[in-house]
Amino acid sequence: MKYFQILFITLLTSACTGAKPVTESNSTKITEHSQTTKDSIIIVKEFIETDSVNDITFKENEPNINFHQILAKRVTVLHELWNNLLQKHVSNNGNVNYKSFKTEHKKLLDYIYVLNLELSSEGFQSFSKEEKLAFWINAYNAMTIDLILRNYPVKSIKDIKNPWEQRLWKLGKKWYNLNDIEHQILRKMNEPRIHFAIVCASVSCPKLLNEAYTFENLETQLTKASKQFLSDSERNSILENDLKLSKIFQWFSKDFKQNGSLIDFLNKYSEVKISNNAKISFKDYNWDLNE
Repeated sequence: MKYFQILFITLLTSACTGAKPVTESNSTKITEHSQTTKDSIIIVKEFIETDSVNDITFKENEPNINFHQILAKRVTVLHELWNNLLQKHVSNNGNVNYKSFKTEHKKLLDYIYVLNLELSSEGFQSFSKEEKLAFWINAYNAMTIDLILRNYPVKSIKDIKNPWEQRLWKLGKKWYNLNDIEHQILRKMNEPRIHFAIVCASVSCPKLLNEAYTFENLETQLTKASKQFLSDSERNSILENDLKLSKIFQWFSKDFKQNGSLIDFLNKYSEVKISNNAKISFKDYNWDLNE
């Protein structure tokens, strides 16, 4: 209970003291801190195991609390901020209602700021592989949504100048772009199924899961995302001897051949048993917005 109390105090004081508001401009970078909104504080408060928020006190003359490490221990709780937004604005089919999402853009920025606090924590490097995967998958998807909202309405992510190269987000001590997270972090974790979890806001992408990824459920979530993507006939057409695949399998072919051939990988998650001699071709990629 003490950890939850400190978490709430931290976010509350972030809102009431020197935290700077984040603007929704299309500038190259955002301000370092997002001013936590009242609604987001209420979301976190729901996880506090105390009868009343009045039971929590904070005195300015008390020693500074090393809250970063505590935040790092509360991964699942913190991802609830993202989970709630996904539940409200993403359909079961992975379609994103960007118009309604934009009305809560501030809450999304709050969540990205919380990720900044997590990555700044002393305990982040001790996280398990599953915890780090969940963290970076959620970060990538949240930042992609943020990128779209900054430019919405837009027909395609490719209509945005250098969409994967803009360093818009500060986590810890570093400014990140989407390429950094995908190629320098996630792909180096040797988990090819991340390609079915991170989403480029386009029709041909795997669908955006309308729940946050968590380390407790990561294996189930990645397996489900893989099977759903392969069984989706709009994105992949799979017959025993003929494959018409998403270009994802062409662009990242090396990732899918870590422990065998591409067909070996596909047979782990495909409903159809694929012949080793199957003919392989790749579908055109539809970059229209996934709304």
